[in-house]
Amino acid sequence: MFFLFDAYAGNRACAENREFSNSVSETNDSVPERSNTAPDSNPKKTSFTQRFIHKLGVEYRPGYIFPTNSFLAGDNRIYEPFQWGYSAHLKYAFQFKPNTRADRIYGGAYQGIGVGYYDFGSKEELGNPTAIYLYQGARIARITSRLSLNYEWNFGLSFGWKPYDQYENPNNTVIGSKANAYLNAGVQLNWMVMRQVDLIAGVSATHFSNGNTKFPNTGLNTIGLKVGVIYNFNRPEEALTKPVYQTPVPEFQRHVSYDLTMFGSWRRKGVFVSEGQIASPHSYTVLGFNFAPMYNIGYKFRTGVSLDGVYDASANVYTIPGNGDECYQPPFDKQIALGISGRAEYVMPYFTVGVGIGANILHSGNDHKGIYQVLTLKVELTRSSYLHIGYNLKDFKNPNFLMLGLGLRFNNKYPTSHRR
Repeated sequence: MFFLFDAYAGNRACAENREFSNSVSETNDSVPERSNTAPDSNPKKTSFTQRFIHKLGVEYRPGYIFPTNSFLAGDNRIYEPFQWGYSAHLKYAFQFKPNTRADRIYGGAYQGIGVGYYDFGSKEELGNPTAIYLYQGARIARITSRLSLNYEWNFGLSFGWKPYDQYENPNNTVIGSKANAYLNAGVQLNWMVMRQVDLIAGVSATHFSNGNTKFPNTGLNTIGLKVGVIYNFNRPEEALTKPVYQTPVPEFQRHVSYDLTMFGSWRRKGVFVSEGQIASPHSYTVLGFNFAPMYNIGYKFRTGVSLDGVYDASANVYTIPGNGDECYQPPFDKQIALGISGRAEYVMPYFTVGVGIGANILHSGNDHKGIYQVLTLKVELTRSSYLHIGYNLKDFKNPNFLMLGLGLRFNNKYPTSHRR
């Protein structure tokens, strides 16, 4: 449901001296499909299948498991550290045609969906999870006409874990739920061997966790290599050569837009008792909003500040000594906070990745003190709305809560080059 790729409205070329305002208002205009010649004055309308290069790839990823927990370091059934994990991936993507406006702006961006199967060497205690994810990549630098350095990120869900169980799986203090978030990012060399075939090789890092929705939630992290083969079904021959004619890119009109995001989730909380920290038996509601004026500097970058409000029902929960492990919630004013954060966003077709760092200026109690960090993914639904997926950390190390919601963007003057 994340991809709302509407039918292509038109494919007329832009003249080099066209005013930027016209390129924004004439949203049915596009760039020529032929890259080595001047634009066609009477292009044909094209379907989604014809408009993009379609790619199918397979990858193999061996990765080193960071021993961030005693369970991973050897406190397990086999009394040996879990050092290596292996995965195989099948991926589909679509990419903008070479030398189109979107291709020039976004560096050959491609996006799609993938599935991966993981083996960490312990089916009994960790399971063999399967990840289903969205992904996007683009060119960082062109080394030769056929060789480039690219980046790529993956984001999705993983299923099939063997989670912690007090009786059946007590050693696994890393993974507490059968389904966990999946994040992967890395860089890779992309070699266009021939018109249909690419070879890739690179490095990537992976993180699995449940976003603090269940205990335990130490998470599992790997770093390793990736190698793969990609088949391009309809890539034109001119993609392998430098174009004679380069499609003009309109000058970007800088402006301020306003993002209003409403989110919610749930979380678990660790509380301190006389024996140490234990997991609260309750799940707690989290609700919040962000209002962020953002200065759009260029096609791919915007920055600004955000007013962040949150209601966290787990904030400042406490226990009473001598009264067992019962957790008590404080007054409402100790569960809410209002903060200000600096934000920066990397804007690409269909997806926007953002980071932020801030502090609560209005709050009561210790749990809202300190510095918080946010990592967000905004998935475009319409020109003025988006799906919001985010994660909030405290003091760069303590997991806070997920942020799942919807957002509206006001005064959006961003051109629709990536959709036309």
